[in-house]
Amino acid sequence: MDNWTNAFIDAAQAERSASQNTCIAYGHDLRRFGNHLKKVGRDFRTASRQDIEDYISALANDGLAPSTRARHLSVIRRFFAFVCEEGWREDLPTQYIRSPIQPRHLPTILSVEDIQKMINVAHSLGRNDTDRARNGCLMELFYATGARVSELISIPVASARGNPKLIVIRGKGGKERVVPITPDAQQAIIRWLPVRDQIYAKYKQSNSSPWHFLFPSRSRLGHITRQQVFKLIKQAAIGADLKADQISPHTIRHALATHLLENGADLRSIQVLLGHSDISTTEIYTHVAAQKLRDLIFEHHPLSNRTTHKLSSQSQPRQA
Repeated sequence: MDNWTNAFIDAAQAERSASQNTCIAYGHDLRRFGNHLKKVGRDFRTASRQDIEDYISALANDGLAPSTRARHLSVIRRFFAFVCEEGWREDLPTQYIRSPIQPRHLPTILSVEDIQKMINVAHSLGRNDTDRARNGCLMELFYATGARVSELISIPVASARGNPKLIVIRGKGGKERVVPITPDAQQAIIRWLPVRDQIYAKYKQSNSSPWHFLFPSRSRLGHITRQQVFKLIKQAAIGADLKADQISPHTIRHALATHLLENGADLRSIQVLLGHSDISTTEIYTHVAAQKLRDLIFEHHPLSNRTTHKLSSQSQPRQA
């Protein structure tokens, strides 16, 4: 089973340019599935549709959310499709298995004022001028581009030189997209680049240079880690008096999309900006905007209190 798993992961890297984090997740999910099969005396060669459905049910019994179970099933589907393509199995046991029904939760959306507070805080976060310049630049680019964390931390420094109005972002599957950036983000880059070049010059090495990235570090990857970015977001949220436990880097991405939609941007443009492969993913922001409109009406409409009072009165039981 390990040989099949490793071959699948190698193919994902070579053919679909799967990221390191994606490959790690594939390996984890398939090993968990493999361990389940071993307990019932099966393996990847003999696993049936019933075995897979029993495994997904076992994940539910373990308390995993529908979205997590759907992800596990998606990986198993891709895995067995690959196995069949390689000729290691003739049948496809996942063919008629339905994905777990997932409730559609609308994302938490920050206001423009909340985002601005977080950006202001980020410019002042850090032990020294270097940290503050980097953190401010990170937050400005986050909201300007709507990039994913992995995309933001791996931006090449070459694409940020020369005071560009557009920046290249490498997304999922190695697909590149060109994203415009705001004047504030441009100024943040201008302030950060000289500091970056001066401070990190001493770390330059011939075999593994961090100079390739806009946000370099001495880590094995050559750029700052996802954990550093998550920590920055939490600190900025706390400094802005927001509920930090409800805010993540993805919240910034959701906020940008919603704010653009509210200001007249079309869904297709937002889809391209965010790097969504399917526009149905982008359409969730229309529901967010509609919900905000309903909340606004119920809160500020001159008849909303009277209507609410009337409905409340009608719901009271009659006195005998």
